[in-house]
Amino acid sequence: MIEPDTVKLLRECDAGIKMGISSIDDVIGRVRSEKLCRRLTSCKNEHQILGVELRKELDRFNDRGKDPNPIAKTMSQMKTGARLMMKDSDQTIASLMTDGCNMGVKSLNRYLNEYQAADERAKDAAKKLIHMEQTLAEDLRSYL
Repeated sequence: MIEPDTVKLLRECDAGIKMGISSIDDVIGRVRSEKLCRRLTSCKNEHQILGVELRKELDRFNDRGKDPNPIAKTMSQMKTGARLMMKDSDQTIASLMTDGCNMGVKSLNRYLNEYQAADERAKDAAKKLIHMEQTLAEDLRSYL
């Protein structure tokens, strides 16, 4: 059945976008490098634009989307806080963001495999988000 898989995949993308934006918000104020700050801001903007597109798709199915798992979000914030307390640097921020990107890519690929009956628009959105995460992780390598 296409519709349930489509909605489920869109929900997971929505949660991933919200988690990515939240993660960027958690670190952006501590970034020292202007170039890194611009890259993270650009990535946040890309996530927000894709988020609007996803919510339009979810609206077609009268669905409100999905927020990130509160436990995962809290654990991420705690890890970020602890790591930055030990070493507050752009290197630490890049490492944290890279870990988040890698987790997002892994999860989204798993959802693409799980919800194979999703329509092509939903799959394309997931693939676009995966590409965004992979690109950010690659861009952050020079800060590691």
